[in-house]
Amino acid sequence: MCEAADRADVSEKPPNWILQHPAFQQMKSLEVGDSAQVHTAFLVYMDLTEVRRWKEVSCVKSTELEAVLLEAREKEGSPIHTVLPLPVHQSLSHRSIRHVLDRGFPMLLCAVASDSTLVYQRMTDGLVTPEPPAGPFQDAGRRQRRKRRTQP
Repeated sequence: MCEAADRADVSEKPPNWILQHPAFQQMKSLEVGDSAQVHTAFLVYMDLTEVRRWKEVSCVKSTELEAVLLEAREKEGSPIHTVLPLPVHQSLSHRSIRHVLDRGFPMLLCAVASDSTLVYQRMTDGLVTPEPPAGPFQDAGRRQRRKRRTQP
C-alpha cells in the first residue's frame, strides 16, 4: 500500500511556484497583454530582491508600453530606479525609451535571455562619461603610451 501511495506522489506534478508567488500574481493583475514580458519582469524582480537585495521593489504598469516596470532602491535611502524588464527578443522604439526616461527616475534596462541570463544597462538622456577600466591592464596601457611617446 505504501508503494502505491509513493508512486501516486511521484506522478503528480508539484504546482508551479512562480504562478503562485504573490509578486507574480500582482504583476498578472496589472493586466499587461504580453505574458512573456510579465514572466521577464518576475525574473528581474526575483534577481533584485533575492540576489541583489534591493529595497522597496514594486511593480507598476506602463500603459504606454503595455509592460510591467519595476521601481526599487539599490539600498536604503538611495534614489528610486525604474527598471524596464525586456525579453531579449523584444525590441524598443525611441518613443518607448523616451517614455521611460521621462518618468524622472534613474533608469535601468534589463534584457533577459531565454536561459534566464540577465544583463542590466543603465540608460540616460544624453552621453555619460564611462568609468575608467580597472585592473592590472590599466597600468600596462599607460606604459605602452609612454614607450610610444619616447620612441623617435
